[in-house]
Amino acid sequence: MTAIEHRPAVRSERDGDIVSLTLDRPEKRNALAVDVMEELTAALVAAGHSDALGIVIAASGPVFSAGHNFGDMAGASLEDVTRVFEICTAMMQAVQSVPQPVCAKVHALATAAGCQLVASCDLAVAAESAGFAIPGGKGGLFCHTPLVAVARNIGRKRALEMAFTGDAIDAATAAEWGLINRAVPDDELDEAVADLMRRATRGSRDSKARGKAAFYRQVDMTQDLAYEFAVAVMSEAAVTPDAQEGIAAFLAKRPARFAR
Repeated sequence: MTAIEHRPAVRSERDGDIVSLTLDRPEKRNALAVDVMEELTAALVAAGHSDALGIVIAASGPVFSAGHNFGDMAGASLEDVTRVFEICTAMMQAVQSVPQPVCAKVHALATAAGCQLVASCDLAVAAESAGFAIPGGKGGLFCHTPLVAVARNIGRKRALEMAFTGDAIDAATAAEWGLINRAVPDDELDEAVADLMRRATRGSRDSKARGKAAFYRQVDMTQDLAYEFAVAVMSEAAVTPDAQEGIAAFLAKRPARFAR
């Protein structure tokens, strides 16, 4: 009997300083089955530990991601489904805990946990033909966990409109609402993502890593606590070698030379 070769669900490729992680189960609409989420989490952690400056999350096929794989939940116990959502949460948190900027490159429909993945990325660019939905409100399983990320991008009223109606919004609306950074013509998606990542990864790698970690710590604090926290972080950052090099380069009107 010939063994069936396991095809990775996530394709990892590096081009210069950018790692691209591509969901690669188009025949299953890139559903976020448990093994897919575990692979993407591992790939994110590996990229995070590398010297890459940025990470792009993309997908192959006609759908960016259809969200959770209901096959993981059908007939499952409470313990089993809790594990599914815990694995999903770990993946979303990995996106925001790696030191590099992470950009979603959305070429098609991102729905439910797929939309949550886009919302969890630091940056997102979509083709004009892309769409976004959290459709649980149309059926029997409300999109509780996707709303955590989506509401933090677009606010309560718009998030609840998406959740209650289950209707998809187009890329232009997603950009207007703040779910993505911008919508671009389909044939300009690759260049738009490359351009954004070029700009988002220039400068000190260490400075961006500190900045990303601090941003997610302070963004949900009250303003007084956020300032207290940010003062401490920025004070510590100001005396690091990269910060001092940036200051010296600015004063000397020369290009900065940052450590990698």
